[in-house]
Amino acid sequence: MAFCVQCGAEAPGNFCPRCGASISAESAAAGGYTAGAQAGYAPPPVAATAGMSINTASALCYLVGLVTGIIFLVLDPYNKNKTVRFHAFQSIFFHVGVIVAMIALTILGSFLSLLTHGLAGLLTLVLWPLLMLAIFVLWLYLMWAAYNNKMVVLPIVGPLAQKQA
Repeated sequence: MAFCVQCGAEAPGNFCPRCGASISAESAAAGGYTAGAQAGYAPPPVAATAGMSINTASALCYLVGLVTGIIFLVLDPYNKNKTVRFHAFQSIFFHVGVIVAMIALTILGSFLSLLTHGLAGLLTLVLWPLLMLAIFVLWLYLMWAAYNNKMVVLPIVGPLAQKQA
């Protein structure tokens, strides 16, 4: 079976059924691209799988935190890219830090509430939503910056992510 020099489709006859190009006798006899190679044409590249751009993958690293960070460290085309690896590690470290901070603040707030007979609990009710809003805004900013190819390095976890990437 011969292949078309122009589009790479299988051509059973003298003409390509897809693009209509003429198939030479040499190419048909060899069953491949020999006529195209002699004429200076390279065979068409193997169709690559449709992937997402680097900035989209970097932004998606932050989407679900630990889960998407780990996913992009495992997925084959993205785990070799230094930018995606940086954002994946920073996402993982950032979300682990947020979880640890939430646990620590919950314990501290409970302890202070016991010592002050509930007065610190009222302060915690005011500060907790503000802290959650700040974390949410930072999370959105990290995704936006990664999508726009800006390298935002967070103070503590950023250098750790740079070393890992």
